[in-house]
Amino acid sequence: MNRLDERLLHQDEQLKVTVRATAEAPVVTLIGQIDASNSHALALALAGCRQGAYIVVDTGGLTFVDVSGLRVLALPALPPEQRWIRLRNPTPYQLRLLRLMGWYHEPRAHHLPI
Repeated sequence: MNRLDERLLHQDEQLKVTVRATAEAPVVTLIGQIDASNSHALALALAGCRQGAYIVVDTGGLTFVDVSGLRVLALPALPPEQRWIRLRNPTPYQLRLLRLMGWYHEPRAHHLPI
């Protein structure tokens, strides 16, 4: 991946959000922590880079995510077939929270369609 192709979507004291275009879909990378103080800004950033049917969000660089952040990533108010965020590299902690909340759906290919 060429870091020059990345564009900064959001950055605060806890979270950095970048996006890069790929042939498949925009790939958003999250680094840091998501909680109630920045989950709304994350939701706006993700919605702003949506161009097609879905975006891919790499959550492997997150060190913490609370339920407000997980709600942004999981889109639980939508039926699974309408969710436009696909998670890549979820941590065991993130998967555990998704399962506990009932928001986990079996992955297709290499993304989690939650």
